[in-house]
This record gives sequence, structure tokens and C-alpha cells, in this order.
Amino acid sequence: MPTRVCCCCSALRPRYKRLVDNIFPEDPKDGLVKADMEKLTFYAVSAPEKLDRIGSYLAERLSRDVVRHRSGYVLIAMEALDQLLMACHSQSIKPFVESFLHMVAKLLESGEPKLQVLGTNSFVKFANIEEDTPSYHRRYDFFVSRFSAMCHSCHSDPEIRTEIRIAGIRGIQGVVRKTVNDELRATIWEPQHMDKIVPSLLFNMQKIEEVDSRIGPPSSPSATDKEENPAVLAENCFRELLGRATFGNMNNAVRPVFAHLDHHKLWDPNEFAVHCFKIIMYSIQAQYSHHVIQEILGHLDARKKDAPRVRAGIIQVLLEAVAIAAKGSIGPTVLEVFNTLLKHLRLSVEFEADDLQGGSVGSANLNTSSKDNDEKIVQNAIIQTIGFFGSNLPDYQRSEIMMFIMGKVPVFGTSAHTLDISQLGDLGTRRIQIMLLRSLLMVTSGYKAKTIVTALPGSFLDPLLSPSLMEDYELRQLVLEVMHNLMDRHDNRAKLRGIRIIPDVADLKIKREKICRQDTSFMKKNGQQLYRHIYLGCKEEDNVQKNYELLYTSLALITIELANEEVVIDLIRLAIALQDSAIINEDNLPMFHRCGIMALVAAYLNFVSQMIAVPAFCQHVSKVIEIRTMEAPYFLPEHIFRDKCMLPKSLEKHEKDLYFLTNKIAESLGGSGYSVERLSVPYVPQVTDEDRLSRRKSIVDTVSIQVDILSNNVPSDDVVSNTEEITFEALKKAIDTSGMEEQEKEKRRLVIEKFQKAPFEEIAAQCESKANLLHDRLAQILELTIRPPPSPSGTLTITSGHAQYQSVPVYEMKFPDLCVY
Repeated sequence: MPTRVCCCCSALRPRYKRLVDNIFPEDPKDGLVKADMEKLTFYAVSAPEKLDRIGSYLAERLSRDVVRHRSGYVLIAMEALDQLLMACHSQSIKPFVESFLHMVAKLLESGEPKLQVLGTNSFVKFANIEEDTPSYHRRYDFFVSRFSAMCHSCHSDPEIRTEIRIAGIRGIQGVVRKTVNDELRATIWEPQHMDKIVPSLLFNMQKIEEVDSRIGPPSSPSATDKEENPAVLAENCFRELLGRATFGNMNNAVRPVFAHLDHHKLWDPNEFAVHCFKIIMYSIQAQYSHHVIQEILGHLDARKKDAPRVRAGIIQVLLEAVAIAAKGSIGPTVLEVFNTLLKHLRLSVEFEADDLQGGSVGSANLNTSSKDNDEKIVQNAIIQTIGFFGSNLPDYQRSEIMMFIMGKVPVFGTSAHTLDISQLGDLGTRRIQIMLLRSLLMVTSGYKAKTIVTALPGSFLDPLLSPSLMEDYELRQLVLEVMHNLMDRHDNRAKLRGIRIIPDVADLKIKREKICRQDTSFMKKNGQQLYRHIYLGCKEEDNVQKNYELLYTSLALITIELANEEVVIDLIRLAIALQDSAIINEDNLPMFHRCGIMALVAAYLNFVSQMIAVPAFCQHVSKVIEIRTMEAPYFLPEHIFRDKCMLPKSLEKHEKDLYFLTNKIAESLGGSGYSVERLSVPYVPQVTDEDRLSRRKSIVDTVSIQVDILSNNVPSDDVVSNTEEITFEALKKAIDTSGMEEQEKEKRRLVIEKFQKAPFEEIAAQCESKANLLHDRLAQILELTIRPPPSPSGTLTITSGHAQYQSVPVYEMKFPDLCVY
């Protein structure tokens, strides 16, 4: 019961107090006296200068009632305050608001859940009121702390606990709305406030039984869910908070998320972490997405020594963030993302190598195996993130990323890569090569360049085709797949999948365009490099079926995308050279690999013969394949690559009908207008600097053998003898030959390189000019009379002075003292 005063004393009391006292009934169950409340409201509106006194008196009564546990009168007082607050919007409302907030604070401090909910409801109503002028001295620190504490309520009664948590979330939502609309809204974004608000919301969001795993932006919760479910209400409040964040305070809102996930160990498993960052990425403004990505990268750096599954959880969160950010503004973090991910990829490989080296027997081996598997999870997550991010970039940025990743791959002769592999060893280096190539494969997927020069510039192609990346069958597979991604500009690769004899290539409906000038120039410059890679790749002892399939696809894609008549001839020369290498077997390959090469050649020649549509060529290829089907099925891909295929003991006893013959191919192509002179020149792969220094078997030995054989087969110079005058200088040169040997080796290397790389027409023209120059110089020096040969045998009769030399073939003439430049 309120304190009653006598009539005389009541008449002497101020009017505002009498009006306030009248709104309280004798029995609080009767509720607010509405008639007297209308009088009080009219008085407050008519005399706004009295609002502060009305508020102070109401606060005084409410404080007394709270202490005396008169909940009924507390409810009436708060109802009166709410009505006055809604009715008055004048300048004088500022002091009244202070009294109002003081009363709300009293209710929140009380230990009764009912009063706490009552105070929260009143604060939420106040937060929805738009004030005419800002308040420069009002702060909400207490309310942030109190509402955050209510969000973590641990009341024994579940219903009351839920009610208090809902009230705390709604209170935080009211603080956010009030401060954001206020001129002093920056105060709410201070770290000391965000460190309380964000974890409180996340704590309640964790109570969602089924985490939303939708890829698109989650739908807004319904009004009923907002009122009844703390998790849904907290999520809605979290979205609203992030949606109001600006450039300057974005980081303050995101960093507490990391602290909460770390403290509660929510990175493994990371479903809730992924859910949180999906909300963040879809709630913030698109132009601020790169801020969140930077924060994730920074946190990944800070947790680089944590357990592998924790790091994998962070990387998967980064993947989800990148997937959303890639659709909008990514900002300046593109290279930073890739650089950080590649750095952690190296760290993961290093940790894996350390575990393998430090593993011991017994139970430690089990732990090491488990750690290795966990590190593979990290590596796969990094590769997936790199690939997804790269595939969503525009082409101009993707080409830069391709170069960036390729620059990180450790290959011979490249010191520009910044990945430190000094501690990895051979196994770790191979592992990092595989990981980087897998990343590159993901980035190049779907990349379409107008010209092949754009997709495969020299600075990218040289390290990609380096012999350093041919040490392992898996490395070779990845290199070929990267090349396929960049070469296949018309999506033909799926039609070529699997090595086989295609009965009718026209059924595949291959898409192709006329070869442009840039592509022709590319093949003139880099064709030999591509052929060499395919040739050496076929002769590796650790090849498996997939390697042969990818090599076949490489030949087919070059034919479709880059082949003119000259390239077709080169590819046929390459195929014949592969067939010869399988027959001669200088590399001592197992029989399966020799038959695999034969099957590859058969499949490709069948494909290219139908692509260029030369009937005689198609007929020859079909005939050989038909004979192989009956007599040597292990030379065909359909048989050799199936399980339990019978292999021959040797290939030397086979008839020529089982092989593709150069003379018949030249005859068939020559009849259709092809320039077939080059078919008679055996293909020899070009020599690189890395071949000379590589530990692998080099083709230099093969080239040297061929040169020696050619030199031995040259007819001896018996007819024209030459005697050199023996002098002191000649003897000195003969004794000191070390310098001469080096010069001879260098000349020999230059000649071999020239004949491998220069176009055939250029070599022929140069040889012709040298022959003419030799003829002229010879006539001048010896004063010869050259008589034309009587027969087309190609011989010359030379007369000089009194002596007449015997007629000899032109190619057998040697003049050691004559130097022609």
C-alpha cells in the first residue's frame, strides 16, 4: 500500500506529485488508474519543464517499491513512465530520460527475473523512440554489461533461463539501435563493448540444433521465431549489428568472433564457425568483404602452430568467406590471400616431413600416421581454397595468379621462387611441387584465353615443362592436366577422355577454329619444347595408364587447337620416333611400357589421320590397326590397358606390317599436297641446360651416339689425300689440346642445338648458300676448271696446273684447310 497523507498535507504538496500519487490505486491488482494517468500526461505535455521533476519523483517511488518487493506498484510505475515517454518529445525530455534510465537500471540490478524482463521491455521501447537532438553525455556502458550478463543466464528453471536470455538479447539489440541512430554511435563500436556484445550473441547462437549449411544467404527468421527462440533472435541481432558496421569499425566487430571460437574450441569441428562467417559475409556491405578475409588470414598466421585440424577448420572458413567475397568486391587482398595460403602449404609439408623423420616404432608410429593424415586435410583445404578463389577471379587476375603460383614451384634454374624449401629435403620438395601443381590445376580450370600465347607465355611454359617436374609420374600427370586446361579452348577434352581407337572421329563433333597467326607463331617458337616433353614423358619407367591417356590427350589437343600442316608433320614424326624408341628400346623399358607406347602411337595416328582426312593415310593406319587386332592385340590400347593382358617376350620378331611405316605415310601425305621432306628426318628431342646437369638420364647421350654413328658412316676420304706440314706450332697445338677440346664441344653443342630448333627451310637455305660459297672460294684459291659431270652421278672432275684429280662425288670432297664462314 502506498503511503497516504492527510488532506491538509496533500493540498500543500506540488501538483505533479499529487498527479503522480493519484495514478497508483490502493490495490495494485487494479492496475494503473487511467483517468488520473490522462491528467498526468496532459500536465506533462502542457508543462514540459516539469518532466524532469515527474521523472525524479517516479524514480524515487519505484526505487522504494523495488526495495520493499512491491512488484505490483513497480509495474504501474514503469507503465506510467512508458506512456509519458511515448507522449513527450520536447527538448525537456532529456532530464526525464536520465530518470527513466536510472529506473531501468534499478530493475536490471534486481535479482527477480520478472523485474529484469520488465526493465528490458521498457528500454526496448525507449530505444525505438527517435530523439530530436543528440545526447552528448549519455552512455550505455552499464546496459551493455548487464544485457550481456543476462544473455549468459544460468537460472535453474529452463523457461525462466530462456526468458532472461531473450530479454538480454533484445536489450543488446535496443542498445545497438539506439547508439547507431545517435550522433555518438561510435562509442558502441569500441572494443570493450564489442568484446561483450558479440560473444553474448554467439553463445546463444550455438544453441541451434541444426546448423544452417546453405550456400546462399540464409533467409530471415520469422517473427514468431524471433520472440520464442534465443538462437534465432541472437542471429538476427548479430546480422543487424554487422549490417550497421562501417569501414572504421568493421574489425572491432569481427575480432571477438575469433576469440569466442578459440575459447570454446569451435574450429574442430567447424560447422558453427562456418555458419558464423557466412552470416558475417552476407550481412556486411560488399565493399568491406576484404577486411574479413584479411582478419581470417591474420588469425591463420597467429594459429600456425596449432593442431592440423584447427588450421584446417580456419582454412575452410576462409574458403566459405572467399566463395562469397569472390562474387562481389575482393579488394587488394588477392595476392595476399594466395601468398599466405602458399606459405601455410609449405609449413604443412614441413610439419609432415618433420613428423616422418621424427617417427619411431610402436605407438608413436600411430600418432605420426594420424598427424600425417591431418596435415593432408590441411593441404587439401588450402588447395581447394586456392582453386575456388582463383576460378572466381577475372581472367586478367587469374593469369597473374597462375604466374604467381608457378613462380613458387621449385624447379631447376629458377631462383625467383620465395618458398623456402631448404629444410624439406627431396621428399618434402616433391610434396610441395605436387601441392603447388594441384593448386595451379584448380586455378586454371575453366580458363579460356583467346590465344595460346596469353595462356602459355614463355615465362610460364619453361618452368612448367622443366625436367625437374618429370621426376615422378604424379608430377607429370599434373603438368599435363594443367596444359590441357590452358590448351582446351573449345571444351573438347571430355570427348577425348580415355585412350582408345576411335572408329569415326566425326561422331565426337570436335569443335575447332582456324589457327590464328599468334598460335602459329607460338608453335614455331615453342613447338619443339612441347614435343620434347611428350617424347620424354612417354619413355618414363614409372608411367601408369593415366600417364598414357594424358599424353594421348595432349597430342590430340595440339592437333585440334594448334596444328597447321607443318605441325601435323612434326606430330607424325614424333609419333614415328616414339614407335622406333619402343622397338629399339635403348632405355630398357619393361614390355608393358613398350606396348603402351605402341598403343599410344596407334591411337594418335588413327585420330590425326581422320582429322586431316587424307584417304591414303587413313587406309594405311586402318590396315595396321586391323593386322594388330588379329596378330598383336597388345599393341592396341583396348587390350594393353586392361587387366591380365598377355605380353610378348620381344618385339624384334614382329613383321613390318604391324608398324606404321614412314615411307608409306610420306607417300600418302605427299599425294595430298603435304610437304613431306621432313618426314625423312628422324625426330630428335632438343637438349636443354637442365638435361646436362640433371641427375636423370639425359637425351644428350642419345644425341652424342647419333652424331658418332653419323660420323662413322661418312665415307673415308681415300681419294683426295691431304698432308699437313709438321711445324713446331702444329706440334704445340697437338700437345696442348685442352682448350681446343672445349671449343670443339661448344661448337658441337651449337650445331646440334641449331639443327634441333631452327626450321627446316632455314637450315636448307643456309646449307645451299654455304655450298655455293664453297664452290666460289674453291675456284678462286685453286684456280680450278670445273667440268660438268658427264652423267647425273653428281661427280666433279678437277684440273689444276699439270695434275688432274679423279672424279669424286661432291659429298665426299673434303678440304681441311678451307674455312667457310
